[in-house]
Amino acid sequence: MKHLFLAAGLAGVLLPISSSTAATLADVPAPAVSRIATVEVRIAPERPGWTYAVGEPVRFLVSVTADKHPVVGAVVKYRVGLEGMPTEEKTTTFTGEPLVIEAGSLAEPGFIRCVATAEVNGRTWRGVAAAGVEPTAIRPTQVEPADFDAFWSGAKAELAQLPIEPLVTLLPESSTDKVDVYHVSLRVVGQSWSGPARIHGIFARPKAPGRYPAVLRVPGAGVRPYRGDTELAARGAITLEIGIHGIPVNLPQHVYDQLQAGPLNGYWSFNADDRDRHYYRRVILGCLRAVDFLVAQETWNGSDVIVTGASQGGALAMMTAALDSRITGLAAIHPALCDVTGDLHGRSGGWPRPFQKNDAGEAPGATPAKIATSAYYDVVNFAKRLVVPGFYTWGYADEVCAPTSMYAAFNVIPAPRELALQLEVGHSYPATQHQAIVGWIAGRLGLP
Repeated sequence: MKHLFLAAGLAGVLLPISSSTAATLADVPAPAVSRIATVEVRIAPERPGWTYAVGEPVRFLVSVTADKHPVVGAVVKYRVGLEGMPTEEKTTTFTGEPLVIEAGSLAEPGFIRCVATAEVNGRTWRGVAAAGVEPTAIRPTQVEPADFDAFWSGAKAELAQLPIEPLVTLLPESSTDKVDVYHVSLRVVGQSWSGPARIHGIFARPKAPGRYPAVLRVPGAGVRPYRGDTELAARGAITLEIGIHGIPVNLPQHVYDQLQAGPLNGYWSFNADDRDRHYYRRVILGCLRAVDFLVAQETWNGSDVIVTGASQGGALAMMTAALDSRITGLAAIHPALCDVTGDLHGRSGGWPRPFQKNDAGEAPGATPAKIATSAYYDVVNFAKRLVVPGFYTWGYADEVCAPTSMYAAFNVIPAPRELALQLEVGHSYPATQHQAIVGWIAGRLGLP
């Protein structure tokens, strides 16, 4: 009898099968094969480093790929122009070679942004990039009130009159073999529906006896719970991560979701026309109160306090460091609230862009009272007062905190400063930036 042989998956072993079995296998229909491709719309300025001089022509290169190969024939829609400003949409077809988009030039320092989309397999894919035009020469548009220092000195004096009244609760479920974790509540200026206003946070400290440097983490925008910084605590620091809304930070998620959708929706604009009642006044003083708590700990080493945060937290880190002489260093990721008056001068202001113009070219939020009040809460005016070393990081593709606004604040800092650019990054916090921030903090504090 004639036999065929089928490999059985073991090297050198062949099993005989009949010719009738072989015929059955041959009758199996070919499977339907489709691809779920990894599609990318890749955009980059033509020049390495993504930076140009004033007056130089800027060009962007755009490619559309699926599984790293060109998608020939893809319809590409793109907008290019001054960062954050209205631009005309144009359409072209991707031929397989990078599209060259002429973006013109700028007569003064700033950023040109390119946004492109492509539809592939019924889904729209998007890419963003920006070119910096002499970004280190960008200057603020925000004014400095003559009584800026007096205003904040008065606010700090008001805070100093209040006892800290710490309420500290151990969280066994969050603690580890190396770190004890606590929920803390501290009194701050103002009143709430239930009595004196308070801020809340998660405090973590090493279990081993000793005296440690301190790290304060201040939050990005939103309403959420917090877990605390046990990573740095395990490496040898006392850490406090705070919320800013006067509510405990260890409640179920649905509580925060309801607050964000309801009474705290748009909190950053509350009382924006009154410098004494502005929402961020209590917030900023709450950050200073958090420093009061940290330096009152017996386990603090008596010398080191670093403050860090991203977006809104990047702004609060810079504000806290400018107002509190106990801070010895700061690390800020894509800081918000920088040069918010930029929109009144033909360029993008910082988040939350309170003076952004609508389609009719009007800025309904730009009342004289709000413009005047913004100067007391703009990072630009705090940045001018920084005296401690700082580490800063952001990307050119940030569409929330415009690089123009962040450079406007960064460029006026008189203290030692380091800027780590991750050009392709938008308003996100990738692992690479986290590692850079933690590495800088650990280096400053001598942590392993």
